Amino acid sequence: MTVPHHDLNFAEGEVLLVDKPAGWTSFDVVNKIRCLFHVPKVGHAGTLDPMATGLLIVCTGRKTKEIAGFTGLDKEYDAEMTLGGRTASYDAETPIIEAKSLEGITEPLIRDVLARFVGAQMQIPPMWSALKVGGRRLHTLARRGIEIDRAPRAVTIHEITPSAFDLPKVRFTVVCTKGTYVRSLVNDIGGFLGCGAYLSGLIRTRIGDFHLSDALSVNDLIEYQTMRRTTPA
Repeated sequence: MTVPHHDLNFAEGEVLLVDKPAGWTSFDVVNKIRCLFHVPKVGHAGTLDPMATGLLIVCTGRKTKEIAGFTGLDKEYDAEMTLGGRTASYDAETPIIEAKSLEGITEPLIRDVLARFVGAQMQIPPMWSALKVGGRRLHTLARRGIEIDRAPRAVTIHEITPSAFDLPKVRFTVVCTKGTYVRSLVNDIGGFLGCGAYLSGLIRTRIGDFHLSDALSVNDLIEYQTMRRTTPA
């Protein structure tokens, strides 16, 4: 168990760094903390997709007023993309709808294309996302087979650093502004390469100056609450 640096007072207000497990939504983490520590006011500062893992900032009590300050911070991710296929969700959550050959796709070419995506750009959010358009969440429409126009949003990719090439898989680190969808970035990279690509792994490692290495797991929080209940006052 990773021990918290101080005795946590959830009702008064805490800023928690949580390592979101795979398969959980960001709301699942919020709800777990709400139920585990019996605190009504809990919120998070930046959604992670269920497939993704990594750093989630969760605020409780009075600290929920600070959430807006965290959402605007830059983010850093370790990402894995799989080349040669395209999916409706831009990640591995939905089946491949188009497969293409990797003929002519080389490491130098991939490095060159990744570098082209560094900088300010307009990005179209994926249909399979929690973003609301006209009061409706896009993923709800996507599950019904409905696709609507989405306004592109201004984002900035500060850095893209490739770390491993094992085609069809490529791993890289990306540092970006708020509102950036790494899934959309990968889909755009695949389109530029001409072979298609989808996100096959994602870990958020940093938000501003907050690091995943300092985060508590959900099991840490469960063990902490158990310890509090069994320790005499």
